Amino acid sequence: MSESWIVGINPVEGALSNDAERVREVLVEQGQRNARVQALAEQAKALKIPVHHRPREQLDKLAGEARHQGVVALYEPPPMAHEGDLAKLMERDGAQTLVLVLDGVTDPHNLGACLRSAAAAGVTAVIVPKDRAVGLTPVVRRASAGGADRVPLIAVTNLARTLRELKDAGVWITGLAGDTDTSIYSVDFKGPVALVLGSEGEGMRRLTRELCDFVAKIPMPGTMESLNVSVATGVVLFEALRQRSAKR
Repeated sequence: MSESWIVGINPVEGALSNDAERVREVLVEQGQRNARVQALAEQAKALKIPVHHRPREQLDKLAGEARHQGVVALYEPPPMAHEGDLAKLMERDGAQTLVLVLDGVTDPHNLGACLRSAAAAGVTAVIVPKDRAVGLTPVVRRASAGGADRVPLIAVTNLARTLRELKDAGVWITGLAGDTDTSIYSVDFKGPVALVLGSEGEGMRRLTRELCDFVAKIPMPGTMESLNVSVATGVVLFEALRQRSAKR
């Protein structure tokens, strides 16, 4: 994977703290007085990473549509986890395996927010299809606030096949949809579990839904019919964690 620019305070901080050996240089906006940016520059220097001060226009060009907050870093991303790595990750986590499957999330901010929640929840891996979904872009990295560096993201060629492999490995799969009477609060999320959420507009694809052991919804007594996929991800992940940490 080629080098790319990480933009913004939290993503740069995450890279320096968790994967500094892959940070090639840090650019700081000339005249930048933000204390956190200055601290990042000092951290980079302490790690022997070159730090350069550049005009705001140069950082704007490198950041594209993302807001850089006065700091960007040239980063060589590690290879994405491969489909073949999933079995080892599940073996490592055993009964605590918790997999997040995102069936066709195309908005980079949503994927980034999902990765952030997944990292916070200690998810074993996040699985996405290679087609009809956003990849690990600089915008995704920034939106993940460092989560992209903390949780394995696996892009699979055939999502249905991967779901079958999860089932064969003893993982119980729950998909989220609004058109069901089953609440996520009545589903048992203890043991090896995969949680499946669909795309922003269409939800889960038909075959994906058919491969789920359970289909559940987040109860919403208010007037809204649905939640943003990243918000729904956070809700269901932390319901799973609540159940897993409850005293038996």
